[in-house]
Amino acid sequence: MTETTPDAVPAAAPKPEIIEGPAERTRRQRVGGVMLVFALIGLGLAIFTKSGKATFQLVSGDLQHNLLGLPAQPVGLILGLLGTAAAVAYVVPSVRRRVPPRAAGWLAAILGICFIGAFLCWASAGKTFPLANQFQGTLNFATPLILGALAGVMCERAGVINIAIEGQFLVGAFTAALVSSTTHSGAAALVAAAATGVLMAALLAVFSIKYLVNQVVLGVVLVVFATGITGFLFDQFMQPKADQLNTPVVLSAIKIPGLGDIPFIGPILFRQTILVYLMYLAVAVVTFVLFETRWGLRIRAVGEHPKAADTVGIKVKRTRYSAVLAAGVLAGLGGAFFTVGYAGSFSKEMTAGNGFIALAALIMGRWHPIGATVAALFFGFATQLQSQLQIIQTPIPGSLLLMAPYVATIIAVAGLVGRVRAPKADGEPYITE
Repeated sequence: MTETTPDAVPAAAPKPEIIEGPAERTRRQRVGGVMLVFALIGLGLAIFTKSGKATFQLVSGDLQHNLLGLPAQPVGLILGLLGTAAAVAYVVPSVRRRVPPRAAGWLAAILGICFIGAFLCWASAGKTFPLANQFQGTLNFATPLILGALAGVMCERAGVINIAIEGQFLVGAFTAALVSSTTHSGAAALVAAAATGVLMAALLAVFSIKYLVNQVVLGVVLVVFATGITGFLFDQFMQPKADQLNTPVVLSAIKIPGLGDIPFIGPILFRQTILVYLMYLAVAVVTFVLFETRWGLRIRAVGEHPKAADTVGIKVKRTRYSAVLAAGVLAGLGGAFFTVGYAGSFSKEMTAGNGFIALAALIMGRWHPIGATVAALFFGFATQLQSQLQIIQTPIPGSLLLMAPYVATIIAVAGLVGRVRAPKADGEPYITE
């Protein structure tokens, strides 16, 4: 009987080296270049920051207390140097080899935080920046974007492109305003908005899954249809009787006991309307359903390889129908936020392209619920920031500030998300043989 010695144990096989093509190398260099540009801009802003304190207001409506004062230029320089170090830490190794995705993500996050911090120090030197309002506004702007992006995730994971999110927002906003005005019930308004979102989703599902209409063209047509029908109904019925049909009850904030008293984050996160809490729940539920349930596995299967899913007994078309209709609920609720959750009235085309920004968040988040949520928060932050900078009279033209969220969208989707891959069967109709 032979005795096994440690020398006899075979060594673990080395991990295969990832072969990188020219396209991937070019993409990596492009990302590194964008990171360096932002790092140098942040450092330049820090160098030219005025001396004095940058004061940040931590509680809304309180200018006497809960103020945080920081020396603007030293803090900006520290953040600028740290952001530059993060960019260099990505660029130097990436010249010859692939940077691990997790490390690249952390370096990009550090750079983003440092750039925003250096920018705020520059803009707020000698002034008071309402930081609490900034985060509160970020959540307000991001809530419909998150719900719309989650609707897109559900559809596209099942293989159906949903360009019609903008249209679902519009009909949801119109229905919520109308129902709330006539019933004076926020719950009825939310149910009605979800129902109309499902009706729009049913049109998308029937024409794309049953009749095999091109999904991109169909989505654009549905957006035009929603814009036309809501505009017509607004002009003919709602506007002439605005005091009866366009005075929705705005949802009131609900404080969660205990959590709502946490300093700074409590009032921002846990003193919100029921729609915001539904958004929190939707992120958790969609993530759990897609990755932890049998239905979610089937959705992902029909979005990646419908023929293989069909061979193992999965009803491809039925699964796609269910995913698209479930997404309609989320998009309808996202539309309701514009009227009963925020504005308090409906106006024509009031969603202002937010459905398409939700699509951008979906792509930036790589078709993942958490990633799409983070991207939507980024867009919400950029949108709110331009209004805050106008309030404190930052020496930047107002038109340029209004462009900032859309420029940020283009840069994020085109340069900073890296390589993205949609589900393989996304947009491809399935024909049963």
